Amino acid sequence: MSNLFATGGSKLYIGGALAYSGTDLSSSDFSGESWTQIKGVTNLGSAGDNAELITSAHIGSNRVRKIKGTRNAGSMQIMADLDYADAGQLALIAAEKARDSYAFKIEFNDAPSGGTPSERLFVAYVMSAVDEMGEANNATQLSATLEIDSNIVRVAAAGA
Repeated sequence: MSNLFATGGSKLYIGGALAYSGTDLSSSDFSGESWTQIKGVTNLGSAGDNAELITSAHIGSNRVRKIKGTRNAGSMQIMADLDYADAGQLALIAAEKARDSYAFKIEFNDAPSGGTPSERLFVAYVMSAVDEMGEANNATQLSATLEIDSNIVRVAAAGA
């Protein structure tokens, strides 16, 4: 059996307003969340922690010293075929208008037979939700930028 799995079949969900508390979240912080699937997603983008680089130029050793600083989980650029009847897309558009951050969940297509899939859970601000028209032979898409404001909780796939 391969340890690889395709992105195809994965699902993106938006939850309710949820503020990051300043400490790393765990899966239990999302347990009472009511999820709405954002349908028609064509690109999930990328996300994950990166450390800021802190440097100090030492005169005596003529060397730049480096240490790791604060962590940033980045931005996700989401693309979906525009569907104004989709409850998830409508929730995403409404979240862009709000000042709150929201809970998000990605459910991967990697569940073992009879088991549950792996997930990624995080809190993000919806910074943009714009129509992407493109060229004549393109489907109009909803382009949304999620600024992740928490750690990304990794929940492993589980067997039956």
